[in-house]
Amino acid sequence: MDYKKSKAPVNTVTRNIMDLCKDTGNIYESVAIIAKRANQISLQIKEDLSKKLAEFASYNDSLEEVFENREQIEISRYYEKLPKATLLATQEFVEDKVYWRDPSRDIQNAEN
Repeated sequence: MDYKKSKAPVNTVTRNIMDLCKDTGNIYESVAIIAKRANQISLQIKEDLSKKLAEFASYNDSLEEVFENREQIEISRYYEKLPKATLLATQEFVEDKVYWRDPSRDIQNAEN
């Protein structure tokens, strides 16, 4: 997912609970789905950030010399300004871009 093009808000937004539970019928199930997706997004963002910062890593044996790398600082600032993973996941859920399924419901439907 391209996080730059996401329509997710950067600040906290008040949501209507009924809008969140219309697909699942249960607000707790909706929150669990959003939480799992937020964990996935968070891990993906962390991996991307680690890859980009690894390019600038310097391997010095001297602990006295610490260099400030302007590119590292800019990359870090960019990632700090991104919407939080929970806001991205909630926006995806509201826009029906999250695939989820309930295995217990699949079993019940198969039995009927």
